[in-house]
Amino acid sequence: MSQPATRVPPLPRLARPVPRVGVVGPARLALRQYLDDYDRDLAGAFRDDADAQEIVVNRTAAVERVLAYAWHSWIGDTVDASLIAVGGFGRRELFPHSDVDLLILTVASPEPRLIRAVEAFCACLWDLRIKPGLAVRDLAGCRQLAAQDASVYTNLIEARLLAGSQVLAERLLAPLPDETLWTPARFLAAKQAEQAVRHQRFGDTAYNLEPQLKEGPGGLRDLQLVGWLGRVVAGSADPVVMVEAGLLDASESDALATARATLFRIRYALHLLAGRAEERLLFDYQRELARTLGYRDEHADNLGVEQFMQDYYRAARRIAGTNEELLARCAEMLAAPTADVRSLGNGYLRIGDRLDVDDSLRFADQPRALIELYALFASETGLRGLRAHALRQVRMALADVDLDFDRPEVLESLRSLIERGAPAVDALVAMARHGVLGRLIPGFAKVTGRMQYDLFHAYTVDEHTMRVLRFIARFATEGGARDFPLAHSLYGRIPEPGLLLLAGLFHDIAKGRGGDHSVLGEEDATLFCARLGLRPAATDQVAWLVRNHLLMSVTAQRQDITDPAVIHRFAAEVDDWERLDYLYLLTVADINGTSPRLWNTWRDRLLSDLYTATRYALREESGELPKAGERVAETRIRAQTILQPKGLDERTIARIWADFPEESFLRYRPEQIAWQTAAIAAHADAGEALVRINPMGVRGTTEVFVYSVDRDGLFATITAVLDRAQLNVVEARVISARSSRVLDTFFVLDAAGKPLHDPVRVSEVEEALRSALGRALLDAKPARRALSRALRHFHVVPRIVFSIVDDRTRLGLVCTDRPGLLASVAQTFRSLGVRVHDARIATFGERVEDFFRISDENDQLLDEGRQEALRTALLEQLDIRHPESRKVMHASH
Repeated sequence: MSQPATRVPPLPRLARPVPRVGVVGPARLALRQYLDDYDRDLAGAFRDDADAQEIVVNRTAAVERVLAYAWHSWIGDTVDASLIAVGGFGRRELFPHSDVDLLILTVASPEPRLIRAVEAFCACLWDLRIKPGLAVRDLAGCRQLAAQDASVYTNLIEARLLAGSQVLAERLLAPLPDETLWTPARFLAAKQAEQAVRHQRFGDTAYNLEPQLKEGPGGLRDLQLVGWLGRVVAGSADPVVMVEAGLLDASESDALATARATLFRIRYALHLLAGRAEERLLFDYQRELARTLGYRDEHADNLGVEQFMQDYYRAARRIAGTNEELLARCAEMLAAPTADVRSLGNGYLRIGDRLDVDDSLRFADQPRALIELYALFASETGLRGLRAHALRQVRMALADVDLDFDRPEVLESLRSLIERGAPAVDALVAMARHGVLGRLIPGFAKVTGRMQYDLFHAYTVDEHTMRVLRFIARFATEGGARDFPLAHSLYGRIPEPGLLLLAGLFHDIAKGRGGDHSVLGEEDATLFCARLGLRPAATDQVAWLVRNHLLMSVTAQRQDITDPAVIHRFAAEVDDWERLDYLYLLTVADINGTSPRLWNTWRDRLLSDLYTATRYALREESGELPKAGERVAETRIRAQTILQPKGLDERTIARIWADFPEESFLRYRPEQIAWQTAAIAAHADAGEALVRINPMGVRGTTEVFVYSVDRDGLFATITAVLDRAQLNVVEARVISARSSRVLDTFFVLDAAGKPLHDPVRVSEVEEALRSALGRALLDAKPARRALSRALRHFHVVPRIVFSIVDDRTRLGLVCTDRPGLLASVAQTFRSLGVRVHDARIATFGERVEDFFRISDENDQLLDEGRQEALRTALLEQLDIRHPESRKVMHASH
C-alpha cells in the first residue's frame, strides 16, 4: 500500500451564525455547499495518498462546525439543552457516508419554545444531507437507559459536547465511566457476549471472502472494543495510558496503529467507491479498491486484488489477536483471586481452565519450551486457551529475530507433537493463530491471509489449511465415524498419522508463488521433513501426497471410474494400499476444508467407489484388465439375483435385456440394471416414454431414468426440464438401446447439494418429464435466470478441447458457471445434430469443468469441420462478453 504523501486540506472558515434566526434559504444552501466542497477536497486528497486517519478527523471537524452553526441559528445560547456527539462521531471518526450520531440532552421539562427549536434543528439536518442518528433525552432518562443497555453506556463513555450547556453535559458525562451504572467486570462480560454474537452473525472468522469491515471478526468494532476497555479499566483509550496500565505493551500498540491505518484507508475508499455507507468488502468492489489503493497484478497467481485482500486479512488478524489477548488480560485483572492454581512442572501453570507460564520460563532462551507449551495445551483436558500472560510471552519471544527454531531439541519437540496425529491438531491451530507456525515454517507465513480470487475457495490459504487439519482430527472421533465412516476406519489403520498432518500443512503452501503449487509445495515439504529428521521413506510419503493431493478428486470427478482402464491407471500411480489410504483421507479433508458447500453425497460415494475399485485393482496380482465379456456376465448374474424376489420370470428379463447393449452391463451396476429392468417390465404403454426416479441412487444422488424412443432433442429436453426444476446434473449416461430407444440416466442433486427426499417433489419432476417428452415436438427450453451477484464479477475464459477416447469424440468444456448452462449446451448439441453419450458435470465455484462423450447423428466421430462448427456455436451460446476470449480459445486449440 502506498505511503501517504499529501497534506489534508485545512478546514475552511464558516461565518458566525445569527442566534435564533434559523437556517433557511441561502444559508441552508451555503452550509450544504460548504460540506460538499470540503468532501470533494478531502476525496481528492485521499486519492493523492493523504492520511485517511487525518482526513477522517478533518471531516468530523467540518461537520461539527456546520452542526454548531445550525444549533446556534435555531436554538442560540441555552442552559436547558446540550448537543453531544456519540458513537463514531464522538470518536471523531466520520467517513464519507457515516451516520452522525447525536444526543440532544435536555432538562427534565423543557419549555415549549425549546422543544420547537430542537424539532426545527433536527429537520434542518436532513435538509443539509447530514444523516443523524438522533436521540433526545433528559438526564435521568439517559442514566436509566445507560444502566440497562451496555451499547448506550458505551456510546456515552466516548461522548463529547458540541454545543449548548456545558454544565448540563458535564452532569451526564463527567462521572463516566461510572461503576454505579456498569462495573468493569459486568461491562467486560456484556461486551464479550455482544462480540460473540456479532462474530457468529458475520461468519465467525476474519477470513470470509467478502468480509464485513466494521462488524466482522478483526474489524473496526473489535478495534473499538480495545478503546472501550481502555476507558473502563484504565480510565483512558489513549494507547500510552493503556500501555502504562499494563493493558497493552508497546508492540501491541504499534501493531494496532498500523492495522487501524490500513482499515481506515480501506473503509474511506470503500465509501467513496460505493457512494453509500457500505461496510462489506463485496466482490463488486474488491478489484477496483485494489486499483485505487495502488495494488498491481504480478502474475496470474498473485493478482493485485489478492495482495490487497491479504493486507486486509493480516490487519484484521492483528486486531483479532490483540482483541483476544486484551479480553483475556482484562478478565484476569478483574477476576477475584482464585485458589485453582496447579503447577504442571517445568514452569507451566494451570490456572482454572487456562494455561500460563511462571516468570522462570523464558521462551527466548528456551525456544523448545514454546513448542512444549502448545503440546501441553493439546494434552491437558479441559483447557480453553492460554492466559494473557502466556500469550504476551509468546508474542515477545516471536518478536526476537534471533530466536533459533533450528535447534535440534526444538525440531525434536515439534516432530514429537506432530507424530501424535489427531491430538496434535488443536496445538497446531493455536500455533497458527498466534504466529508460531509462521516462524517455524516460513512458507506458511507467506500464505497467511492469502486469498484466491474465486468462488471455489471459501477461505484464505492458512484458514483452509487449518480446516483441513481439523477434518483430519475429526476422522478419529465418534462424530467422524458417523459422518465419514470410511475415513474413520482408514484413519484408525494408517501407521503414521503425523505424516498425514504434514501433508495437510504443506499441500497448499506454495499458493500465490506462480507455477504449479503442488510441485513447489513438494519441494518445501521435502526440505521441512529433512529438518525434522524424518527417515527417507516417511519424507517420500509426505512429498508424494503433497505433489498428488489433487489426483484422486480429479480422477473421480473428470473420468469414468466404471471403466477398468481408468481404475488401473489410477492404481498404477498410487502403487500401494497404504498410500491409497493416506490419499483418500487427505482428499476428503481437502474438499471439506475448501468450502462448506462442496462436500455432498455424490462426491462422498464417488471417492469411496474409486477407493474401493482401486484397492481391488491393487490386490490383483496379474495387473491385467478384466475382460469385457467376464464383466458383462458377472453383472447379468448379480442383477438377475436381485430381480428374482421381484417375481420377474427369466423370459421377461431376457426379452428386456435383449434391447440392452453390452455397454449397459459394463457401465451400470447390477443394482441399477435390476431397477431399470423392473421399471421397464412394469411399464404398460410401450409408446409412451418411461420416466422413473430413484430418490437415493447408488452414487448418493437421485437417479432419473428415461427409457424412450430416440428422438431429436431428447437430451436437450430432459436437461431443460431438470434445469427448470432447479436440479443440478452431476453426471449423465446416455446409452442407445439395440432398438430405436435410449436408456438415459441423469444423476442429480437439489440446489443444496442433496438428493430428493420429498415424495411430492419426486412425483412433480417425473410428471414434468413425462409431459415434456409426450409432446410431438420436443421444444422445452431452459429457464432464463439472472446471474447471481457474485458470479457477475468472475469470468473464466472458455476453453474447448476435443480428443478421442474409446472410439468417441470427447469434448472438454471449461467456462464460467451460470444458471441453466448444461441445458443451454444441450440445446447447442441438438441444433448441430450432435449426440451425447455421456456427461460428467463438475462445478468449482464460478468455474465449470464439463466433459461429454459425443458423436454425430450416425454415431461417428466428429470430423474437424464439425468440431469447429460446434466450437463456434458453443462460444455464441456461452455469450462471450470479452472479445479476447475467442482469440485465446483458438490459440489454445
